[in-house]
Amino acid sequence: MRSHIRLLGVLQLTWGAIGLVLGAATLLLAIGALAIGLFNSGDRVGAGVTALTFGVFAAALLIGGAANAWAGRSLRRQEPAGRSAVMWLALPNLFLLPFGTALGIYAWWVLLHNESRALFVGAPRQPST
Repeated sequence: MRSHIRLLGVLQLTWGAIGLVLGAATLLLAIGALAIGLFNSGDRVGAGVTALTFGVFAAALLIGGAANAWAGRSLRRQEPAGRSAVMWLALPNLFLLPFGTALGIYAWWVLLHNESRALFVGAPRQPST
């Protein structure tokens, strides 16, 4: 199961990197739309709405990409917080067809397995008598 956890960590890191790259590209589009609105005498309202829309999507992509990258790195280090973060991030990833869906299902399959739980939680403590 350790190999699956390592693979899942790499996939989360890759998914996060893709999100960060897409977020940066979308941010550049927002800056371009803003520049058109400021320096062109055309439809300034349309350019402003476009820039705002691109800005919101860029922020979402950058936040999601950073969260996925951090979770993947934490998972590779076998930190319990990384396991929890990947499990929570699997839910919104399910709606990002098709790769996010596959990643979310795989994450839950790997992290909810009893062997994986034992790696992150450790052996249960015996009650003292």
